[in-house]
Amino acid sequence: MISDSDRIMAVAMNKHRGRTKPPVKKEPSTHIATAPNQVWTWDITWLNAAIKGQHFKLHLIIDMFSQFIVAYRVWETEKAEYAEHLIKKTVLSQEIQGRPLVLHSDNGSPMKAATFLATLEELGIQSSFSRPKVSNDNTYFESLFKTMKYCPKYSSKGFSSLDEAREWVQRFVKWYNFIQLHRGINFITPYQRQYGLDKRVMENRIKVYEEAKRQHPERWFRNTRDWSLPKYVTLNPIKEGEIAHYDFMSI
Repeated sequence: MISDSDRIMAVAMNKHRGRTKPPVKKEPSTHIATAPNQVWTWDITWLNAAIKGQHFKLHLIIDMFSQFIVAYRVWETEKAEYAEHLIKKTVLSQEIQGRPLVLHSDNGSPMKAATFLATLEELGIQSSFSRPKVSNDNTYFESLFKTMKYCPKYSSKGFSSLDEAREWVQRFVKWYNFIQLHRGINFITPYQRQYGLDKRVMENRIKVYEEAKRQHPERWFRNTRDWSLPKYVTLNPIKEGEIAHYDFMSI
């Protein structure tokens, strides 16, 4: 007697087997920013607590053009309502209500919550997401989180309380935005790039280098260092042929 399981297997094996569909490669999404407050990226990282197995959740929003941390907050849990509060507060603090803005993130549940997406639509913000299971679609945050957690003053043993975690993050953000010279933006601070102080800084550097070369030409075998700043930044690399299709003056 043939059992039900054998009958089901026999039917399955007799099905028509056609050619498998070719794999579909999903191209990475990208965005171009030519000035601050055009493209923001945000993410959530866990900060170790002193009690093993517990974590605090750090929410961060950075401006892609300047690398400036425009907003941050530490909570004990991840909730869409926290993200809604943070994005509303950030838009008000940057005074960009009604202006076009892209907010890029990964595919975490707080990022795709219906209420959060509705908030973005209400604010006129275009949502953008990384490819599933592809971490390097948001390289700016990968770099930022590594800088944070390899910082000598980062508490590897964990924070004893939520207040302690918030105080440490506040100090880190102040250092990151106002003090450290960011290699990715030619050794100026994110604050200088965000608020238009970068051009004057670079003009002064060029004058100093040219004067040094004039006084001591024997020390220079080539031109002085290039202190120019990029006119645009991209979320993911773009081919030169594609860049030509963008009208940067209208973005």
